[in-house]
Amino acid sequence: MTMDASIKQLARERMKGHCRVCPQCDGRACAGEVPGMGGLGTGSSFRANVEALANVKLAMRCLHTAAQPDTSTEILGLKLALPLLAAPIGGVAFNMGDASQNPVDEAAYAEAIICGSRQAGIIGCGGDGVGSLIPDCAFAAIRKAEGWGIPFIKPWEGDFLWNRLESATATGCPVVGMDVDAAGLVTLRLQGRPVSPKSAEELAEIARFVHERGAKFMIKGVMTVADARVAIDAGVDALVVSNHGGRVLDGTPGSASVLPGIAAAVGDRIPVLADGGVRSGTDVLKMLALGAKAVLIGRPFSVAAVGGQTDGVAAYVADIKGQLTSAMALTGCADIASISSDILA
Repeated sequence: MTMDASIKQLARERMKGHCRVCPQCDGRACAGEVPGMGGLGTGSSFRANVEALANVKLAMRCLHTAAQPDTSTEILGLKLALPLLAAPIGGVAFNMGDASQNPVDEAAYAEAIICGSRQAGIIGCGGDGVGSLIPDCAFAAIRKAEGWGIPFIKPWEGDFLWNRLESATATGCPVVGMDVDAAGLVTLRLQGRPVSPKSAEELAEIARFVHERGAKFMIKGVMTVADARVAIDAGVDALVVSNHGGRVLDGTPGSASVLPGIAAAVGDRIPVLADGGVRSGTDVLKMLALGAKAVLIGRPFSVAAVGGQTDGVAAYVADIKGQLTSAMALTGCADIASISSDILA
């Protein structure tokens, strides 16, 4: 199964005014469209993600024995058909089209991401928001998938944070995430719910809270070696190199630009994942060669979910897997463990 043009066209119709479903999703047409699917301000951080990956070149090799690459991997105890996660995105009504044009509501969207990912052999992440709708839909989808999902929580303040974390761990999920890069998110400020950066002590307390409830703890939004070191010292189990899809701070570098330095500094202490501008299986391979253990994709999964729901998500994963397999064969990589910076040109 592949994600055909009809899924993209249906998504384009349903997301009209929020996402154009451009042939090349690079942030140029949607600069400043937040809420919506664009990048903040000039959109330069969104574009930097795409451009940084485009500047990474692969060394093609055709004389080897890796004819049938194995894309499977394991991260944080999760066995995956390929090193891919569906990134946490929520807010269908204000980011992807209201009910007057988009019949895929928050519950259907969350189920498509979580259950479609499970169907395809990867794991999906659930989003969070000011009210109860977005997280409750994510939590329900994860419970329906028998705990096979990663709920992401915003860096809220006070009791609201702890209550939301308690609800997340109660889904039976193996991992809880926090997108610390949402600390200055415009859409949350507009809705009056405080979020804030976390100190090393606060992060350690959150990690302990999650660990005591039987889950591992991942943070998303690390863009410097300094923050990576804080995360490790705080007891975080994995980190995601990410600038939140260019939606929180204008003028940042692309994730792929800072990933090698962060991955080198972290070493084997905890897994480093990455997102930002990933659009194909070849992009996944590039991120792995730059040091990531797995990759998150955001906006294209939203298109797949809105246009094709659960089957659309599964079809998109199948596309990425096929592209990754081909790219591995053409760079001499027999399996995920064999991917390294040696394949970069």
